[in-house]
Amino acid sequence: MGWISWWNRRRRKDFLPSGLLSIFRIPNPSFLPTPNTQHPTPNTLQTLGEQGLLALVQQFSPIAITGDDAALVNVEADKSIAITTDVLVDGVHFSNRTTSAFDVGWRSIAANLSDLAAMRATPLGVTVGLSLPGNLAIDWVEQLYQGMAACLQPYDAPILGGDLTRSTVKTVAITAIGQVDRDRAICRSTAQPGDAILVTGVHGASRAGLELLLHSDPAELEPEVRSRLIQAHQRPVPRLDVLPLLPIDRVAGMDSSDGLADAVLQICRSSGVGAEVWRDRIPLAAWPNRAQAIEWALYGGEDFELVLCLAIEQAESVCDQLPEAAIVGRITVDREVVLISENAREVLSFDRGFQHFSSY
Repeated sequence: MGWISWWNRRRRKDFLPSGLLSIFRIPNPSFLPTPNTQHPTPNTLQTLGEQGLLALVQQFSPIAITGDDAALVNVEADKSIAITTDVLVDGVHFSNRTTSAFDVGWRSIAANLSDLAAMRATPLGVTVGLSLPGNLAIDWVEQLYQGMAACLQPYDAPILGGDLTRSTVKTVAITAIGQVDRDRAICRSTAQPGDAILVTGVHGASRAGLELLLHSDPAELEPEVRSRLIQAHQRPVPRLDVLPLLPIDRVAGMDSSDGLADAVLQICRSSGVGAEVWRDRIPLAAWPNRAQAIEWALYGGEDFELVLCLAIEQAESVCDQLPEAAIVGRITVDREVVLISENAREVLSFDRGFQHFSSY
């Protein structure tokens, strides 16, 4: 895999090596050849060309690790490598109506760092795969990378390189690499009956923010609340901050990128257990319609909180140190996953959440 030629997809080995990290610094990109096009649109990738685009995006990668066929990433002794990939597609995961280019960059990184956090892994770096139309504005790409860099900055994790190709649809594919102590990784398959189910924060806020961007704006919402909900959708924060608070022994879990219900169901299926989720204990977004807020918490997705299963005493200790965290249920021997409220008992299901290839 290499930086694929923007115009004819052939390897340009006379110019740069093929491979994951064929980005390098060009001090003065003005001498680069202009693509041979009939009527290029000003200030687009078509006028910038492949090599100009490379010169643009390479500014966001450390020069010391670019220019070879692959990245060399140092890993500490007794650590395992954690690798995760997420793909964001225009019209499926973002749109001009709801998400700026900066926010697309931020969210693409946040989704991957959240997966690392869900494994108790600390980030080492990311690679970026871009498929972009030639008539896309140059500014969009620059702002995309600015958003990525801003999200990565607190974790000292660089953009290691990536790949480019032409496409009719904007697509951003991020692979994140992290490291975790070999005996301390968080897995979905280790939940045990009696474990508390802990969430690290509010659920449903991202979906509420999307609703504000797309449709309604309830008059009851204060401007500060509205801004916070939109921020939750456009610039979620991966919960890497939670990792130092966790016990060193067994913790099961995952992130809630597809909703709280999906996370609990996935953990239970992997661990061969069931669960009770206590409806009134779920931290909800500040939305006037409580029933809607519950639905979004369970099935809205993209909150990127952690859903963890651990001993009750350990869960209580985490809550003492993390005010926004809450214990929302417990793991059971029974394989069923149920939502329990004061007067009702509802079986949770994958069917109500978002499913690619079936939700159109």
